[in-house]
Amino acid sequence: VYVYRIGEEWGDKKVICNKFIQTSAVTCLSWPAENTIVFGLAEGKVRLANTKNNKSSTIYGTDSYVVSLTSNVSGKGILSGHADGTIVRFFFDDEGSGESQGKLVVHSCPPYALAWASSSIVAAGCDKKIVAYGKEGNVIQTFDYSRDSSEKEFTTAAASPGGQSVVIGSYDRLRVLNWSPRRSAWEEGKPKEIAHLYTITALAWKRDGSRICAGTLCGGVEQFDCCLRRSIYKNKFEITYVGPSQVIVKNLSTGTRVVLKSQYGYEIDEVKILGKDRYLVAHTSDTLLLGDISSNKLSEVAWQGSGGNEKFFFDNGNVCMIFNAGELTLVEYGSNDILGSVRTEFVNPHLVRQVVRINERRQRGVEENKRLAYLIDIKTIATVDLVGGYNTGTINHDSKIDWLELNETGHKLLFRDKKMRVR
Repeated sequence: VYVYRIGEEWGDKKVICNKFIQTSAVTCLSWPAENTIVFGLAEGKVRLANTKNNKSSTIYGTDSYVVSLTSNVSGKGILSGHADGTIVRFFFDDEGSGESQGKLVVHSCPPYALAWASSSIVAAGCDKKIVAYGKEGNVIQTFDYSRDSSEKEFTTAAASPGGQSVVIGSYDRLRVLNWSPRRSAWEEGKPKEIAHLYTITALAWKRDGSRICAGTLCGGVEQFDCCLRRSIYKNKFEITYVGPSQVIVKNLSTGTRVVLKSQYGYEIDEVKILGKDRYLVAHTSDTLLLGDISSNKLSEVAWQGSGGNEKFFFDNGNVCMIFNAGELTLVEYGSNDILGSVRTEFVNPHLVRQVVRINERRQRGVEENKRLAYLIDIKTIATVDLVGGYNTGTINHDSKIDWLELNETGHKLLFRDKKMRVR
């Protein structure tokens, strides 16, 4: 196994930086993590090469030729397919899933096409059947093309970076499976048929899931656009849905891109760009996705559907303020937990900017300083420590309050009433 350093630019010098000599032919190879290359041998061993210390070692051995290798979405687990139909699973880190290791299932034929998606494992081979297996090897779905005379054996497969789609290659044809979170099942898309392409021998996705490259038996490399749909927003942004749970938002003037993805695999509904074209908002069935395009800070928080009646305030650059059904919710960009939530009927869009303070001025001995001031009713102000989640004070006033401001540390409060008195 040779590792080449190819450089940042096309014309950079190509240098071999690692070389791992093996005792039998290397039949398949995967690079799931930064310094970890995994490869299978004709003698049945699955080995690991460490590019940092230039050493290789055996992860596990079998008695059957290794026909395929794939990794999970995080790159912390691998699957190997063998000539006797066996599929073996190994974890570098099971990430608390508790899933078993070792022999997972025996497929009906050598699983040359093997992919590990987020919800299941997809295997296919010379019997012209695509089988989706559950996490412990139970059969979930089968797509049978054995009676289709135009279909040939399946030779390779690849799961999208988000794990929501799987492309399977055969002769002159690419088949696409898309995971439907709402149905909890794989749905087959329209196959891509290209005459005279011949057998597809290799597949690789672009890391953002927007394109896939296919290598062929005759030496061709074809690139395909993989988006489900694409739209232009206000003639400023290109929104590309590359999967049910992943969307790429591209600024047409600067070329910068933000990848908005549901980490739980939920299907993303319409993406909106609000707050002077700086902030992203999108709903799924169980979560709310928010993002700051300028800082590339993205959040996904648990959120029950409210019919899209929320009001969003983006005046504070650190926090999105969401008002819905008498409740004010704060989400800090880049965090996947709700910062705080309070009951109030009084949210004035002209005063929300200065009522939340998030680490705006460093104080000696204080790591996190996050505070909120809000109106309980038209004459009562409450202040909250958002780190500890408790009220720090209540101020009762004798007339209607129409303006609030906390100082940078959140220890001083300025407010004005209807009689134009500032306190």
